[in-house]
Amino acid sequence: MPLTLGHIVYANCTPIFTALRDLGYSPDYRIVTGVPAQLNRLLAHGEIDVCPSSSIEYATHPDRYVILPDLSISAVGPVKSVMLFSRVPIEQLDGATIAMTTESDTSVNLLKIILGLFHRFTNRFQRTDLPLKEALEAHPGLLLIGDKALRGALAGTAPHVYDLGELWYRFTGLPFVFALWLVRREAAESQRDKVVRLGADLLKAKLISYESYPAIAAEAPERNWIGEEQLVDYWRTISYDLTPAHLDGLRLFFRHAAELGAIASAPEIRLFS
Repeated sequence: MPLTLGHIVYANCTPIFTALRDLGYSPDYRIVTGVPAQLNRLLAHGEIDVCPSSSIEYATHPDRYVILPDLSISAVGPVKSVMLFSRVPIEQLDGATIAMTTESDTSVNLLKIILGLFHRFTNRFQRTDLPLKEALEAHPGLLLIGDKALRGALAGTAPHVYDLGELWYRFTGLPFVFALWLVRREAAESQRDKVVRLGADLLKAKLISYESYPAIAAEAPERNWIGEEQLVDYWRTISYDLTPAHLDGLRLFFRHAAELGAIASAPEIRLFS
């Protein structure tokens, strides 16, 4: 049986999966697409084996997964696709009800940490599928991620826009790891050789991506709404690495998430080897 590989259909995954395709998809795996919350559920239920999954998913169920080394979707400062859109300056959001995307849990918990622990605010949060304009008519702030956040920033609808990667870095000086490449432990044990080959292919794809952003942008479907130059600029803000500094940022995020009660405790980080 091939490994089932989850592909998040956001622009931030386009470089890696384009390079992986160009390397030649191995018969060892097949691709399933979705947004982070969908793929988290499939991974948790054993319906896919490997995925660039929300880092909070690992912290919620660390007994289920191991982490592919040297790979992530992270920010060392701005990320440009995890954004708080607000009618008022962030300093005026204390006590407000903030609307939140239904597509991610990691970014939701990051926002709660920034507002609750860093700013010492008391907020309420409400999930919504409303478009940006309508959401901001009902709430003073809205958290969006991925392509919706990129589109929202381009539209200029909100008077105040805050990049959560930048805010995290301002308070901590550390990278923020939005997604880890998670492997179900059962797959890591029963299909170890295939996981090793996939990990090697992904590392090759990462290095190819770093050198090929303009070429990848020239064929990327996202170029039709963001433009090739802005797409390349966006990708260059993202870190696809998982260095010791990234792991320090990840551990700090887990500690803060545990302080807020989002997870039971900060888990040990276990890398596939």
